[in-house]
Parts: sequence; C-alpha cells; structure tokens
Amino acid sequence: MKQLRGTELKRLHRSWRRGNEFRLAMILENLQSPFNVGSVVRTGAAMGAEKLYLAGDTPSVRSSGAQKAAMGTDKYLKVEHFPTVAEAVAAAKADGFKVVGLELADEAVPMFAAELTPAVAFVLGHEDRGITADALALCDQVVFVPQLGRVGSLNVSAAATVACYEARRQGYAISGTPDGSDAGGFDIDLDDE
Repeated sequence: MKQLRGTELKRLHRSWRRGNEFRLAMILENLQSPFNVGSVVRTGAAMGAEKLYLAGDTPSVRSSGAQKAAMGTDKYLKVEHFPTVAEAVAAAKADGFKVVGLELADEAVPMFAAELTPAVAFVLGHEDRGITADALALCDQVVFVPQLGRVGSLNVSAAATVACYEARRQGYAISGTPDGSDAGGFDIDLDDE
C-alpha cells in the first residue's frame, strides 16, 4: 500500500465528487475566531460546499487568521456576508437550501437521523453561545452530534466537519459510492421504547 500523490489523488477526489451531486452550504452566525472561520472554509472546500453565508459579527474569510487556517481554499467557495442571520437564512432558502441548525437544543435530533439531502445549509453559531434563539426559530430542523465522552460540545469547526461529512455520507447512501462500498443508510427508528 502506498500514499496517493499528484494525479492519482486528483483522480480519486474527482471520482467521489462525480458520485455525489447533492448540494451543501454553511451559514456562520457570529463566530468569534477567524481561525475557526478559516477551518470551516477549508472543510467546506474539501467537502464540495458551494457557498458560505457569513452573518453578523463573523470575521471575513479574507482576515489574516482565517487565511492562515484556510490556506487559500476560500477561492473554491462563494462567500457572502449579511448583517443579520435572518438575511443569511433567507438567502440560503432562496438559493434552494433546507436550513439545518447544528445545536444542542431540546428539540434537536441526532444528526444521523435527519435527512440532509438533497440540499442543506448548516447553521453554525458562536463558539461559546452557539446559535441564537432567533436563528433557531428560522431553521427548518435542528440536529446535534451525539457525544459519548465527558466533554459537552465540539469545537465549531470540528462540528462543521462532522456535519458536512454526514451530509455527504447520506448522499452516497442514496446514489452509491464510486468504489461500490456501502455508505450505510439513515432511516433509523429512534422512538422511545
């Protein structure tokens, strides 16, 4: 076994990109750290997100901290900044996205139990305070990442990565994977017993 480099790596990524036509975007509400913004940008670019909606006080993807973390990958995403999360959510919905909040909230469902296809825009909130009540009210659905350890939440950029990966996994479960492997289903019954 050997690591893929250059042309081989590009071919691998191209085959997986062709196998998943579902749409992905992210809405960042009042993130504080430019490094988190840059990390989310890099994740979005790696996972084939088409757009990043920045809302409120979220730092620009062009800030030095964001650029350091993104490593130039912002060129692969359309980025638009909105004064309020309501405007960002409205724009995402107008662009055809189902808006899904990523938050530990009382009515949230485990991420793997939510339908995240064919077009989803994840709302990610402030590092300490999460998504605002106003943003939660605008979401079509709210999901959370089940966690088993003693830490109650993930870093916002790590949560974005998990969310994007799950949306892509669900897409492959529907359309099939390029290599024929099983991507798993997502029709899980979580009714109380």
